Amino acid sequence: MVLKTFGWSFAVTALGLVAAVFYGGWAALGLVAILSILEISLSFDNAVVNAGVLKKMSEFWQKIFLTIGVLIAVFGMRLIFPVVIVAITAKIGPIEAVDLALNNHDKYEQLVTDAHPAIAAFGGIFLLMIFLDFIFEDRDIKWLGWIERPLAKLGKVDMLSACIALIVLLVTAATFAVHAHQYGGEHVDKSGTVLTAGIAGLITYMVVGGLSGYFENKLEEDEEREHEAEEEARKAGKPVSAVKLVGRAAFFMFLYLEVLDASFSFDGVIGAFAISNDPVVIALGLGIGAMYVRSLTVYLVRQGTLDDYVYLEHGAHYAIGALAVILLVTIQYEINEVITGLVGVVLIAWSFWSSVRRNKALATADLCAISQADGTAA
Repeated sequence: MVLKTFGWSFAVTALGLVAAVFYGGWAALGLVAILSILEISLSFDNAVVNAGVLKKMSEFWQKIFLTIGVLIAVFGMRLIFPVVIVAITAKIGPIEAVDLALNNHDKYEQLVTDAHPAIAAFGGIFLLMIFLDFIFEDRDIKWLGWIERPLAKLGKVDMLSACIALIVLLVTAATFAVHAHQYGGEHVDKSGTVLTAGIAGLITYMVVGGLSGYFENKLEEDEEREHEAEEEARKAGKPVSAVKLVGRAAFFMFLYLEVLDASFSFDGVIGAFAISNDPVVIALGLGIGAMYVRSLTVYLVRQGTLDDYVYLEHGAHYAIGALAVILLVTIQYEINEVITGLVGVVLIAWSFWSSVRRNKALATADLCAISQADGTAA
């Protein structure tokens, strides 16, 4: 099971490390290994949240997530995305941006750093919306009930998540963005940039998340009418419409996963420049880490881990909320990646421990019930 799920990750690791040696020698190998560990530590909460979405998808789409999704994550987000950001923010052509990335690492790092406020605002608001929608939903299972019960009542107010996100964005733009640090220690007003990027993150979440949710609901409705739909399709000599609906639902859920992964990767891409400013080394290191995160996502789904440890998903979403706040704060203040990673690890470890305690308590209660039943029967 482990080899089947992580086999591609092991293969990519081997190829990536060999490529690093050929590209930059043993020094590059060490940097790639460090970046891989950094990506995995920062993205464990990403794997847990992804698993909550991926478990609703068929095995076919799980494979798509592990193949095409990895290409998007590795080449798209870890290699192409920073170059595109540089081209847009510096108002230069893509060829010139690629030339900077390969031949002028210091200038390239400077331009990516200058683009950080926009990146952080987009990713921070997108992740904040995920957290708010989760925390305002009334769930049967609650982890921190003293927080989640009153928030679930507040969640009955329409569009509350979007309103709070916009308020947070306005406060961020009015405080952090005005004094955002540019490379070289200068101050520059980036409030307009932060507002635009944050609104773009909110719109992206509402469009992609809304479409995936819509088709998921349609899929559930269709399953209830499955037998009638099949009979009507046979009479008409047409394929069952539910098959097409499943495809649309899975596609938009896949798209949602990719945008989610992109938002999680922002802090890793920016943080990687503290270790290396070589885009090839960064892409190799973060790409290997991204592969393990995806394999871990599938492993959690196939092992049913989220069903066995019911608070894990809660802990991951709290970690998302923390990461969203950290991203917004980093518009002005630098926060070490170790702190970012530890916050997520602590929250998920806490939720796992709470899940284990819950399982033990339920097992003890079942044993007591059996003992009482046996005693009554006797």
